[in-house]
Amino acid sequence: MPVTAYDLTGRTAFVTGAASGIGRACAVLLAAAGAVVHCADRDDRGLDETADLIKDKGGVAHTYALDVTDRALLGQAVAACERLDVMAAVAGIMHSSPVLETREEDLDRVLGVNFKGVLYACQEAARAMIASGTRGSIVTMASGAVDTGGPGLLCYGAAKAAVVQLTKTLATEMGPHGIRVNAVAPGWIRTPMTDRNDDETQARTEAFMARMSPLGRVGEPEDIAHAVLYLACDASAFTTGQILRPNGGVAMPW
Repeated sequence: MPVTAYDLTGRTAFVTGAASGIGRACAVLLAAAGAVVHCADRDDRGLDETADLIKDKGGVAHTYALDVTDRALLGQAVAACERLDVMAAVAGIMHSSPVLETREEDLDRVLGVNFKGVLYACQEAARAMIASGTRGSIVTMASGAVDTGGPGLLCYGAAKAAVVQLTKTLATEMGPHGIRVNAVAPGWIRTPMTDRNDDETQARTEAFMARMSPLGRVGEPEDIAHAVLYLACDASAFTTGQILRPNGGVAMPW
């Protein structure tokens, strides 16, 4: 496979959740591959930092401060792209609570961001690609939680499982248009979303997760960004409806 298969020069990507963590890493790497990157997040300061990282390396970035659960604003942002080749629907939130203590508002909030926000991004991207005749790529963000059980994972895991089903269903519907749809299901990644403990507890958590992996380490946002780049570019031209699992080998499902 020639290196040019990873070249996104002349293409446009849209990344949700681009203000930090995995979303930022995806935006920066897609820009480094040559894409004009449109970055969306509700954290406007973080968005500016991401855009500066891209521009400092000679890339082109546009920012939109919005909540992905706002379908209208998200649609306006996607429509602002002159063309759209890649949608990376990364935005998500974390929530943990025992099943018997899970409140309706908890479920609604997590499903709103982690599933509906991804659905809206996919819908807007697919419509834009169909209208322009673009044989594009849509990449959703699932989670290793879809392959494992664990206390407190009801809301988060259910939303990510719904993303997997969305990905497979949309892949079958978009195939005739030449649009590919795939998901990335990360393992434990060192991001602001997973850094919620004091230093000592965080260190113990990371050490435990590293021991769970045959590679002996936890993941970094860049590990996931490279998976997204692969699914975004021509190197994966015959890949659709798949769940790519960069999880350090913690889970190895059929």
